[in-house]
Amino acid sequence: MTTALAAGQPVISVDTKKKELVGDFKNAGRTWRPRGDPEEVQVYDFLNDALGRAIPYGIYDLAANTGWVSVGINDDTAAFAVQTIRRWWQDVGRQRYPKAHRLVITADGGGSNGVRVRLWKRELQRLVNELGIAIEVHHLPPGTSKWNKIEHRLFSSISMNWRATPLVSYRVIIDLISATTTKTGLSVRCEPDPADYPRGTAVSEEEMDALNIVRDSFHGEWNYTIRPQTVSDRAVIP
Repeated sequence: MTTALAAGQPVISVDTKKKELVGDFKNAGRTWRPRGDPEEVQVYDFLNDALGRAIPYGIYDLAANTGWVSVGINDDTAAFAVQTIRRWWQDVGRQRYPKAHRLVITADGGGSNGVRVRLWKRELQRLVNELGIAIEVHHLPPGTSKWNKIEHRLFSSISMNWRATPLVSYRVIIDLISATTTKTGLSVRCEPDPADYPRGTAVSEEEMDALNIVRDSFHGEWNYTIRPQTVSDRAVIP
């Protein structure tokens, strides 16, 4: 990671922030309000079926100290995670790093970007084929998820910015995330993602065998590089 940063290559930290109930529910924290004018919220935190849950998937760019967050409304799946990376690259990454020949990603070992999630690797392979550059992935070992840079450089700042503010709508959530800044210069862009990402997408053994993965000599199950496929490989994975 340090070598990639020194060489001017993009390095991003990714993860899903805690899913949030949308509606007039209590939000942790304290903030100033006029005396006698408290924010009224529901007594119980029962899911509002009409509003659902917000799923913020984030990207933190280590070199630029910037964040990108997609707010999903469906499920936290690997397809949603990789689509967020794709959108970040198309709108921000390729302009910021025009000479990039690889993209380095640090991620937790579980969740939608988990080390054992087949769909994560297949969707990354599709992204690699589209971009024409390698993607180098480093998963954090079990029990070390809080070491992931995105946790204390992006997500903690978002939580502080919207503390004690009921997340009554997706627009409020997006606006609050977008307004997150820090004294060190953090800026955040947040976009909604209304697409459907159903759970249970199966990835066959043939598709896994076709992935162009090069595993690192040090814990290759956690550290690996996905490279563009050949034409013959793409007959299995579009």
